[in-house]
Amino acid sequence: MTPDPAPPDGHLRPTTGASLAIAAVIGLVFGWLLRPVVVRLSGTAPFVTWVQALALVFVAAVLAYVAWHTWQTVQVRRQRLPDNRAVNRLVLARASALVGTLAAGGYAGYAITWLGDASELADERLLRCGVAALGGLLMMLASLALERACRVPSGDEEP
Repeated sequence: MTPDPAPPDGHLRPTTGASLAIAAVIGLVFGWLLRPVVVRLSGTAPFVTWVQALALVFVAAVLAYVAWHTWQTVQVRRQRLPDNRAVNRLVLARASALVGTLAAGGYAGYAITWLGDASELADERLLRCGVAALGGLLMMLASLALERACRVPSGDEEP
């Protein structure tokens, strides 16, 4: 019989800049490729609506509120969150950081394809893509703030 491996020490590393950079580059490349591929297949470029753009801003606002509330609970009042709630918030923060970065890169890549285009809808699409990219960036920043708020202060860690 082989001995059981040692249990993990209970520490997680923060989301790395490298993983966020990779997500941003992947989003940028796919966003940049989207327009020529879709135009070739269907004849029309995808249209970005205000709902898409503002949905990312709304999600960023919700994440920012959850981050603030978590920070107040854990860091200021020094109260412990129930384990399942803390894990859920940490998972939400990490997933949202990657998705927000991917979306920001994707919308920025799609916006790049409209730079210098003389069509009548180019400016409108460029603006909406810019707002959506900003929403994705805000979503990533709020998620990183939530991840940081989930950290247990060093004096409160259990042995």
